Amino acid sequence: MYNTTELCSVVSGHSSPAAILCKCTTRTAFISQLVKKRQPWFLLPGNFQRLLSESSSSCFHLRACNQLFNIPAFTTAMTSSTNVSCFHEARRVAIFGGTHGNEMSGVTLVNLWIQNGKEIHRKGVETKPFITNPRAVEKCTRYVDTDLNRAFTTENLSAPNGDDLPYEVQRAQQINGIFGPKGSPEAYDVIFDLHNTTSNMGCTLILESSKDHFNLQMMHYIKKAIAPDSCPVLLTEHPLLKYSTSRSVAKHPIGLEVGPQPQGVLRSNIFESMRVVLKHALDFIELFNEGLEFPPCTVDVFRVSEKMDYPRDTNGNIIAMVHPNLQDCDWEPLNPGDPMFQTFDGTTLCYEGAGTVYPTFINEAAYYEKQQAFVTTRRETLAAGAIKKNIGQSYSV
Repeated sequence: MYNTTELCSVVSGHSSPAAILCKCTTRTAFISQLVKKRQPWFLLPGNFQRLLSESSSSCFHLRACNQLFNIPAFTTAMTSSTNVSCFHEARRVAIFGGTHGNEMSGVTLVNLWIQNGKEIHRKGVETKPFITNPRAVEKCTRYVDTDLNRAFTTENLSAPNGDDLPYEVQRAQQINGIFGPKGSPEAYDVIFDLHNTTSNMGCTLILESSKDHFNLQMMHYIKKAIAPDSCPVLLTEHPLLKYSTSRSVAKHPIGLEVGPQPQGVLRSNIFESMRVVLKHALDFIELFNEGLEFPPCTVDVFRVSEKMDYPRDTNGNIIAMVHPNLQDCDWEPLNPGDPMFQTFDGTTLCYEGAGTVYPTFINEAAYYEKQQAFVTTRRETLAAGAIKKNIGQSYSV
């Protein structure tokens, strides 16, 4: 049994969870359990007050708290310090909206946070909301001249400045100057790039590198925080597919794709889902910066395998649609012999691949111009090593 004062010191911000762990032994085993479980919503004053109001005593049992908040069981094994990767604090974080000007959840949230950033404020973190493609946002179109989310190539970023460049290439150079340079020590620590999709993908986190243990740990944290709701992770790492995204300017780029939502439309459930994921992501960064060590974990991902085009005639015209059995079935298995397309005369065309795949971005409206009906993925599990803040850094208030 552990006293209220110790718990208050966590949620009030007067003492970080990591600091308490360092100073205490058996008397604060309860707080140790909470920190190891890494449940960010428990550390919020509102939830803590709920605990206080529903408890008749000033002391609490761990079992009672588990029942009250339905906390899942996590391993409590301590991590060997010799196997921990150290990262610099994530002090500079950007949130991009409007990379595609007709994806309204990110545009609306970023504009909201530009007006009032209290919701995204975290201690020790400079969080900058930013509209990446203002001309496209003004016109409520995906882009003006070319796709901004494919414009961050070395060639584009190093091209001589000039008005003859496509607008999005000029904009990519400006963004690289503000948040980069890409690949440099001066680049922003984290960029969240907010997107909507017309596909039935739910809340999808997009990971660009399987070796980015910081992002893997963050995604593991987010997935646990929003459970039992799902949050698939799409790994875009592929030897032949290069995306050159706007978020790739940062040391740790993270995409967030939420749907289904039509282009130019704002749906409340999609808006709120995006908002919740961002909240947990920023909570993770704050806890990391405070010094909390995250133990090894595994993350299930869907690795991009192949882009699938629509069937076409000799003139390049589409001659079939996504089959009704496949439509809206993002992340579900597609087996050899399963219906994949349906021609305009009703003929079913089946998947003829060698093994089971998991399609996503199914019938995405924006990808018709890219000659893409969907993307196939294959499931795998990535291992993330333990991480903690670089010991030499101080935590600034």
